[in-house]
Amino acid sequence: MTNDNVTLAQLVMHQGEVVSEIYGPDVTAQTTLISWSMAKSMTHALVGIAVQDGILDIDSPTGLPQWAHDGRSEITLRHLLEMRSGLSWVEDYVDGDSSDVIKMLFGTGKEDTAAFAIAQPLVSPPGTSWVYSSGTTNIVARLLGNALGDTPGSHVRIQQFMQARLFDALGMSASPKFDAAGTFIGSSYMFATARDFAKFGLLYLRDGVCNGVRILPEGWVDHARAQHVFDEETGLGYGAHWWTLPGERNSLVAAGYEGQYIMVIPDR
Repeated sequence: MTNDNVTLAQLVMHQGEVVSEIYGPDVTAQTTLISWSMAKSMTHALVGIAVQDGILDIDSPTGLPQWAHDGRSEITLRHLLEMRSGLSWVEDYVDGDSSDVIKMLFGTGKEDTAAFAIAQPLVSPPGTSWVYSSGTTNIVARLLGNALGDTPGSHVRIQQFMQARLFDALGMSASPKFDAAGTFIGSSYMFATARDFAKFGLLYLRDGVCNGVRILPEGWVDHARAQHVFDEETGLGYGAHWWTLPGERNSLVAAGYEGQYIMVIPDR
């Protein structure tokens, strides 16, 4: 994990054991670090648990009332997870005037990040084109909160769900951030130590199983790494809310804006 080109933490695990653990200035094993877009991959896990519980169906239309009367009504949760919703989006971290992600996180959309993303128009049929979009993740987080029974402005149930079904199950601590509308900002904000982020990576290395208990449904990790596109800008493939490393079979990469990475490489 880096910030301003300074490595804050580096932790390597092999066969379930920590083999290297290095920290930068003023950082220790107890320091909580920001995930940025690694939170997207954690959102994928939360959706998987909800799918296993029968709470969500990734191949059914979202049912969002804002999309009921136009082509967006055909968008499914699968489209959103694969970044193939067809919604307009500009993911630019520099130009605030044209950047939808900056407007969503820091501008007009910050109070209700999902509503900002939901309001974007359709520019291509769902499932036909790929655009990396932090907005779609916050739509996914809203859909999960709705399915769990949270009401506008509340995040009690989704927070309890995260804690019990993911964090406690993995023996990890993490702090999510919510907006004023109660939506988990799954695009960007999870705080945890390097060791706890590593525990999350182990879940995907072990096909969704932790200590002999299945946390994610069978096939969910394969869903994450089924590559749909190769992104020339990053040099990575993309599956469903996870990146993949070319040349590394069954690899998975959760990647954040400031150089945060969880790399899962089963063959090493």
